[in-house]
Amino acid sequence: MSEKEELLKRLSDGVVEMEEDDVEEAAREYLEAGYPAFDGIMEGLVDGMNRASRLYEEEEYFVTDVLLCSDAMYIGLDILRPFLPEESGERKKKGVIGVVEGDTHDIGKNLVKIMLETAGFDMVDLGRDVPLTQFIETAQEEGADFICMSTLMTTTMGGMEEVIRMLEEEGMRKKVKVMIGGGPISQKYADKIGADGYSQNAVEAVKLAKRLLNIA
Repeated sequence: MSEKEELLKRLSDGVVEMEEDDVEEAAREYLEAGYPAFDGIMEGLVDGMNRASRLYEEEEYFVTDVLLCSDAMYIGLDILRPFLPEESGERKKKGVIGVVEGDTHDIGKNLVKIMLETAGFDMVDLGRDVPLTQFIETAQEEGADFICMSTLMTTTMGGMEEVIRMLEEEGMRKKVKVMIGGGPISQKYADKIGADGYSQNAVEAVKLAKRLLNIA
């Protein structure tokens, strides 16, 4: 295993094991060795958070565990993010993200937001249990290029279709792409309600956003 791979593993393991000091130390060593900050975030910190999310889904971790993992991840992000390459002068593509009304599960949404920001998108985070009209109003106010919605509950899935309907009523549908995700969501459901895309996880969400907005 190369030095870079060892440091990436330490970053990932530190997040999974909720060890903030280990993550901080590994992040500083990673930068001192001259490795790209972007890889450290994606292949180290985010990899660890994805692992923690899987442990949560498998009921080996509780919500409190995942929150401690995210604290460790943020420690690493604070160190690595200032060393990301400068963006070009072009306007960043802007997205509005939130968990639909009636659902307060936001761990997956938070991870997607971090990934999209790291990839260069300007994200407006509405949080959880978001009133459906707020997606529309915020997209209008911010001049958003896309909306991301998530839910972990089958009872709130219908809100996603309602947001798409409201976009059409406001004459915004052709201008604003819609991405959806979450436990009960599938590509079949995305097709059914007319969403532009569905992503299974945070990594796929970045790829999808880039594809929908024609970003290389």
